[in-house]
Amino acid sequence: MDKKITVAIDGFSSTGKSTLANQLANHLGFIYVDTGAMYRAVTYFAMQNGYINADSFDKQTLINSLPNIKLQFKFNADLGFAEMYLNDVNVEIEIRTIEVSSFVSKVAEVSEVRTKLVEQQKEMGKDKGIVMDGRDIGTVVFPDADLKIFMTASATTRAQRRYDELVAKVDTVTFEEVLANVEERDYIDTHREDSPLVMAEDAIEIDNSHLNREEQFKLVLELVNEITKTI
Repeated sequence: MDKKITVAIDGFSSTGKSTLANQLANHLGFIYVDTGAMYRAVTYFAMQNGYINADSFDKQTLINSLPNIKLQFKFNADLGFAEMYLNDVNVEIEIRTIEVSSFVSKVAEVSEVRTKLVEQQKEMGKDKGIVMDGRDIGTVVFPDADLKIFMTASATTRAQRRYDELVAKVDTVTFEEVLANVEERDYIDTHREDSPLVMAEDAIEIDNSHLNREEQFKLVLELVNEITKTI
């Protein structure tokens, strides 16, 4: 696409934000940034270093360690998307586990973590031609985004999707565990003090509970085309 715009996709966990954003960016020839992967990588770093577990969270030590965290996206041509690297190590598989999911919202609550990552995200999108998904893209990272989308679906639907993904990866987990994790993340994401998950006033809400990927993509692509006609 000749006209470069900024597309911000926010919404609840397991609504398929990353899938849609990656699909849209590839079609438009834009840069795609999965901000959720960035928060997951920081969470994985905290877990690996013993800063967070089921019983405790040493926030201050994590904050002090932030200068030692280097995050990079490296495109994998075979897979067709960019993978997350933490301190030059590919952690794409490790950050997608239910264990990381159980802690990521707590890590994302830390203001210093959000400040560090938001700064990087803003820099990535300074020249437009970008599709970014997360929790606060349309409200904090790119409040002036050309197109803002807010994705939602029922908790049960999202938990089933996430459960199917984990089982396919031979991850030993029950549906009840996944549903509890989805509901807990929803609560934390919408109630945190720093950049809570809210729909921007000018965002377009899409409930994809009953949409397949093709229907969803077609709907969003039509929105993009409408926006570019006005630029």
